[in-house]
Amino acid sequence: MPMDKPGLAQQLDGVLSDLHDAQTDWLAHLASFDSVRGNIRPCQTWLAAEFAARGWSVDSFTIDEVDVEGKPGFSPVVDANYADAVIVVATHDVTDPGGRSLILQGHIDVVPPGAPELWPHPPFKPQIKDGWMSGRGTNDMKVGVAEMVFALDALKAIGYVPDARVHIETVCEEECTGNGALATLERGYRAEAALIPESLNGKLLRAELGSVWFRVRVFGRPGHVLSSAAPGANAILAGYQYAQDLMELTAQINTEARDHPWFGSIDNPVKFSLGKIRGGDWLGSVPSWCDIECRISVLPGTSLPDMRGRVSACITETAKRLDASADPVVDWIGFQADGHVFEPGTDAEATLRLVHEQVTGKPLETLCQTATSDTRQYDLYFDIPTLCYGGHGEGSHSPFERTDLASMRETTKVIALFIAEWCGLRPVESATA
Repeated sequence: MPMDKPGLAQQLDGVLSDLHDAQTDWLAHLASFDSVRGNIRPCQTWLAAEFAARGWSVDSFTIDEVDVEGKPGFSPVVDANYADAVIVVATHDVTDPGGRSLILQGHIDVVPPGAPELWPHPPFKPQIKDGWMSGRGTNDMKVGVAEMVFALDALKAIGYVPDARVHIETVCEEECTGNGALATLERGYRAEAALIPESLNGKLLRAELGSVWFRVRVFGRPGHVLSSAAPGANAILAGYQYAQDLMELTAQINTEARDHPWFGSIDNPVKFSLGKIRGGDWLGSVPSWCDIECRISVLPGTSLPDMRGRVSACITETAKRLDASADPVVDWIGFQADGHVFEPGTDAEATLRLVHEQVTGKPLETLCQTATSDTRQYDLYFDIPTLCYGGHGEGSHSPFERTDLASMRETTKVIALFIAEWCGLRPVESATA
């Protein structure tokens, strides 16, 4: 339906002002769920009810109901029960659609809060101060879920719904595998574009790094602590040697990355993390084993087999140098995610540029991020033009995570106008599916 876009923007200003308190309360409730891996169901149950109350059809399922293993984009599953990994896809549909279909997707899984002593307040009791909401998941990325839901609420409040099919997806596993997003696609949910409102400070994602996660089991030479121990005998201390060598591999890759077409201008874009370490059985014995769990970034253009090969070769060389008592065991335990570039020039990007500039008065900037998101599942493996764009926040994955509530309202307006341009609009009373 043709729309008076300036008039629509003014109407959205008014209704989003009226809805701001409700949207803030909704986000605070969503962020109060301790939706770490393994505790997803309560949050998704609440969301499914919220979506049904809006008149959308709701499909709630678990990842283990979908055949994702071995498919492009799949990552190995370790220490997880997918019978409790709930995905929710709500659908708005119309008869005789006049616009283009759309996926709006956000993840509701959050990383563990870590040491409670470091938090200024309990992580799942969001606090509001000076226009910011703080708490685990507020910025990464439950604010994005609130933005996409209330964009549709705002349009409905002024009498319109999308003139096309829209899937509203809330997924889990974004923080560790991406298998939740993959499950929606393998279940058959597709569209002519996808928008994932991650908090990117008002910028559009142009390229992102992939990620490889792995566990190395290191073996030592056990014995009494009073006995002499050769280098490498203590498996825990040896574990740090393996990590040090992997850090040196990372430095080498970053040197090579100086000529990368997308990440060459970023200092040391490839990151290595020793995220977990555990080992030993008895304080009075030299530890016989140690597990280190690590992740390393993957540049676009580097294949996952090549990256895994470099990691394995590095570990093998360390074992030789330490004269290890047994060969280390390497397991690939989570993310096996390709780096990806979102090529410019799509109609979806042009539409977002138009409405972003209309709302903010500034041209849309792009960024290359050294992290990993769900976007590759849609764009790289299923050829769905995908936009990753969102508002302002800071401190994600830290005890100081927070999101800017004024930016939430502005981003909600951008998404609402994007929906209007991409999907078209029709009066609420004529929307029957």
